[in-house]
Amino acid sequence: MKSFSEKLKDARESLDMSQAELARKVGLSQRSITAYENENTIPRGNTIRKLARVLNVSIEYLMNDEETDPQANKDKDAFMDIVRENYGSKGAKEAEILLEQNKALFAGGDLSQEAKDAFFEALMVAYVTCKEEAKKTYGRKKKQTSV
Repeated sequence: MKSFSEKLKDARESLDMSQAELARKVGLSQRSITAYENENTIPRGNTIRKLARVLNVSIEYLMNDEETDPQANKDKDAFMDIVRENYGSKGAKEAEILLEQNKALFAGGDLSQEAKDAFFEALMVAYVTCKEEAKKTYGRKKKQTSV
């Protein structure tokens, strides 16, 4: 079991990247990277996403001490980036809840990774389709200005 700090450092070193280089690519200070690697400091969500992207690992891998596969749920990260871009943080949160609620379908079952991936993809396509239809039907809420 490795902590966020250990995984961050290992992933960076596996790419022969210095702390300064990682900091530059993510848009942080080297001091922040040092703190993340040495002081068990955990960054905010957006920074974690950037770190995972630059280090070519999944968010799940970085954040779950028990996860050993650096690519675990990486396809989910890419999808969530698209949802976040198109529907904002609220849409991303809704999609996360939807995925979490449906995770129970796999409990105790014996499904191949391909079957799980196919289910995940179908669920996400359904989510995006519903969001797009709602946007067409109801439009976007307009911000109210105060008088």
